[in-house]
Amino acid sequence: MGDSVWGFFLISFLNLCLLNQFGVGGITRNYKFEIKVKNVTRLCNTISILTVNGKYPGPPIIAREDDRLVVKVVNHSPNNVSIHWHGVRQVQTGWYDGPAYITQCPIGVGQSYVYNFTIIGQRGTLFYHAHMSWLRATLYGPIIILPKLGVPYPFPKPYKQFSILFGEWFGADPETIISQSLRTGGGPNVSLAYTINGLPGPLYNCSAKDTYKLKVKPGKTYLLRLINAALNDELFISIANHTVTVVEADATYVKPFHTDQFLLTPGQTMNVLLNTKPNYPNTSFFILARPYVTGAGTFDNTTTAAILQYQTPKNHTHKVETFLLKPILPALNDTPFAFTFSSKFRSLATPEYPANVPKTVEKRFFFTVGLGTSPCPKNQTCQGPNGTKFAASVNNISFELPNSAMLQSYYFKLNGVYSTDFPVKPVVPFDYTGTPPNNTMVVNGTKVVVVPFNASVEVVMQDTSILGNESHPLHLHGFNFFVIASGFGNFDWNRDSVKFNLVDPVERNTVGVPSGGWVAIRFRADNPGVWFMHCHFDVHLSWGLRMVWIVLDGNLPNQKLPPPPPDLPKC
Repeated sequence: MGDSVWGFFLISFLNLCLLNQFGVGGITRNYKFEIKVKNVTRLCNTISILTVNGKYPGPPIIAREDDRLVVKVVNHSPNNVSIHWHGVRQVQTGWYDGPAYITQCPIGVGQSYVYNFTIIGQRGTLFYHAHMSWLRATLYGPIIILPKLGVPYPFPKPYKQFSILFGEWFGADPETIISQSLRTGGGPNVSLAYTINGLPGPLYNCSAKDTYKLKVKPGKTYLLRLINAALNDELFISIANHTVTVVEADATYVKPFHTDQFLLTPGQTMNVLLNTKPNYPNTSFFILARPYVTGAGTFDNTTTAAILQYQTPKNHTHKVETFLLKPILPALNDTPFAFTFSSKFRSLATPEYPANVPKTVEKRFFFTVGLGTSPCPKNQTCQGPNGTKFAASVNNISFELPNSAMLQSYYFKLNGVYSTDFPVKPVVPFDYTGTPPNNTMVVNGTKVVVVPFNASVEVVMQDTSILGNESHPLHLHGFNFFVIASGFGNFDWNRDSVKFNLVDPVERNTVGVPSGGWVAIRFRADNPGVWFMHCHFDVHLSWGLRMVWIVLDGNLPNQKLPPPPPDLPKC
């Protein structure tokens, strides 16, 4: 894929400005995103949804490593919005990270904001999405980062590349769904269907025409860029009669491995090579996806389908009967497969792509993550367990969003927005994956962790069984981290630290905390600013499973957070 691909992006909904030279080794790529309301029909149901430039999913952003992206977002919708560039490290550009009330106030109705950042040290697949309430249900699209000009892939060059985005279709306004859940304290309504590139596929009623078809030629190598943009579900995925080679995760190359079934948590991306069969003209295969479920609540247990369709060669004269074959997916609750698959990822750890995992640790944290309950307000009936409200927490703190942006509060040293007393470990230790304690209540608060610039940080994230063991996809803004170990049961330093992989651990921005288990990560806090970390199940995010890191400035000019841009939205 070369620079010639830019031609297809000149669609009627998008203003693509001229590409100007910028900096050393990169160019500036300008985009305009207009957030609009559009009527969309799925499953014989027409609803109004928010879209980027009238597209669902949104149009792709295509860049190269070292390119500068300038994206003007204009809000023509009835909702306040913000856009997060998921996985982009935002080195010294934290003002453009996007989570509402963390790094910026939302973009108001009729207002605009220009996001301006550079892709540094990343290549592969990421994505953008709304980062306010449940707006990302329809506001999302791919970010495709090509290698620098003249730098080859560390795997065979593909014949073609395709982006495949997995999502959810609710058939109603997602904002109404989560608002009702937060008001009643109960669980929200689940989606009606999963989607592949916005289409539910032929396994649902009234959706045969809404099927994504991936048309390929026999005997070719294709790069599939997979993105899980679903709101609340991890997904098992498989292509009938085909094995793929995994080559990248979260915009970092990995040691290649083969698989015919794979797992993506919400927020994760993965690039795979698909080698098509040499003798399959006029044959089709299902691409299936359905959830991996560990929680005890209600969930969408349906299966979405796309079709991998082999094209008939032009010189093919005799008739060949068409077949449509289905793959076998893991069981809905197949935790052993999920754990084994996730454990296969390793960094390349080569001189060109080293695994710079911190070998020593200066700041060590132990975080419990999971669901709990909070008391029902007086004179109100709540639909959570035993008349309480569902809540989610990190170290028993259910994070409350402030009414103003935390990054501005930090930069201008404004008091009263947050406190810096977030606990570095659980206040009251208990048997995290065993019999839950009698007191399941969580505490609401806006508390942060402060770490010095360039500190080496280790975090062990432990699932809890307070309301049942459940996996949690945790996403860290502003950094990649190394997944050095994971396991089941309660983490024990003396027993489990010997398992730490400090040679070639995978580098990610989103990791699944195993159901009934733990995961250990390390990163270097070399990016000053205010950074969100949260569960990428949006229902858990809404219930408070989120927290904030503040990384202080360093001593040098290039180690300090710059001033805010003049058009930063106001609350």
